[in-house]
Amino acid sequence: MAKIVLEIQKCIGCGSCEAVCSKFWKLGDDGKAQLLGSQPAGDNFELEVKNIECNSEAVEACPVQCIKVEK
Repeated sequence: MAKIVLEIQKCIGCGSCEAVCSKFWKLGDDGKAQLLGSQPAGDNFELEVKNIECNSEAVEACPVQCIKVEK
């Protein structure tokens, strides 16, 4: 299992995560990234996954590095 973590306060809403990994990411009405299916965890949002799939590309594409993958 792996955990995808979104540090929402760092997000600038550029949309790069959605562009490379729309299965997991979309921009919300507030202009910030949303990690689909995630749960709040303090100031972050987290999602447990069996396979990180395209999230490694989302990590690389994010200009402010607000997406983390913990294995």
